[in-house]
Amino acid sequence: MLSRALALPLFVLPVLLGATGQAARAETLTVATGDSVAGALSRALPGDTLLIAAGEHVGDLMIQVPHVTLQGEPGAVIRGSGQASAITIAAADVTVRGLTVTGSGLALIDKNSGVFVGRDGDRAVIENNAIEDNLVSVYLDGPRDVIVRHNVIDGLKKLRVSERGPAVSLWNTPGSKILDNDIRNGRDGVFSVTSRNNLVAGNRFHKLRFAVHFMYTNDSSVIDNVSVGNDAGYVMMYSDRLKLIHNVSDHDHEHGLLFNYANESLVERNAVRGSDKCLFIYNANKNSFSDNWFEGCEIGVHFTAGSERNAIAGNAFVRNRTQVMYVGTRLVDWSVKGRGNYYSDNPAFDLDGNGVADKPYRPNNLMDQVVWRAPAAKLLLNSPAVQVVRWAQTQFPALHPGGVIDTAPLMAPDPSSTPHWSTP
Repeated sequence: MLSRALALPLFVLPVLLGATGQAARAETLTVATGDSVAGALSRALPGDTLLIAAGEHVGDLMIQVPHVTLQGEPGAVIRGSGQASAITIAAADVTVRGLTVTGSGLALIDKNSGVFVGRDGDRAVIENNAIEDNLVSVYLDGPRDVIVRHNVIDGLKKLRVSERGPAVSLWNTPGSKILDNDIRNGRDGVFSVTSRNNLVAGNRFHKLRFAVHFMYTNDSSVIDNVSVGNDAGYVMMYSDRLKLIHNVSDHDHEHGLLFNYANESLVERNAVRGSDKCLFIYNANKNSFSDNWFEGCEIGVHFTAGSERNAIAGNAFVRNRTQVMYVGTRLVDWSVKGRGNYYSDNPAFDLDGNGVADKPYRPNNLMDQVVWRAPAAKLLLNSPAVQVVRWAQTQFPALHPGGVIDTAPLMAPDPSSTPHWSTP
């Protein structure tokens, strides 16, 4: 071993010795109640852990030393002055764990946050904290590969929803992950803009405008999240190559899933119930929607505005007031390789027993188109004239104005898509 060490170039030895010395020197510095956390940070060296004692400590902290950990004992609170961010991370490989963080400022333009991670904060870990009553709870402003996990995040309730910041805000933070948090009372639960390669997984969202909101965020995944009672669940806008898999939207008021200028994405095994629109697709192209469950909405799917080359198959439309709303004259086939979708109001037969209805299904007819364009026509829906039009369409298919046709409708939902609702 000695001979191998001596064989190393001389310039390598100081590097190895320095690294060994740093690891050996790493200490745990206890910060008692009444002591200055900022003062302890000024003395900390890379690798040190600051153990924050129970009680309230003065915030507006700036962490500028890499590889430092802030570890809170049960009951440890970092309270900001209400003028800035309670904790700012400006160095790489910093961990903030086990703290209650509160007291940010109220200036959105200054990005006031409970925990603010700047562009030098690569690989920060923010975990097992209670982050309460901050304008923005966690702001990732340009770092790479940050992890935000297992936090309980409760936004600033004294402001109106439109005045609050997002609970977790992501800007240009490639590789960052938001995992297994409980998030409520922000504006949006997770708001990502101009970012890529992000993962939002295993979170629960309550009392928000949007649970997850992507803008110009590409090549990212939203997996295994639960959104309950928000204005909207998962809102994907101007973003490409997304994966939305196995998420739940339970009684979100306006939309469960919304795709606006979102393209080339995979949307599968999600479950939505009790919204105004389970799924809204607006000018979104080349997406795959498969094995999703849409139940009890005013509209199962609203499909509009030039959306093209979307594959829609294996989904279950269950007891929606209007299963499909498509306003257009093009004929769109919603089946892929002989597999369509299940519609609970399709009175179909399957004489050959292959699980596919013997006749194609049209969820909309000419009168639906008329009512969508002229809502006052609803007054005539039970009139003899309307009944004659409906009968004529069943006898003369050429009268159909275009729209959605499912040439291979399923007789029953795919068992793999059946949700197990775990939310109230």
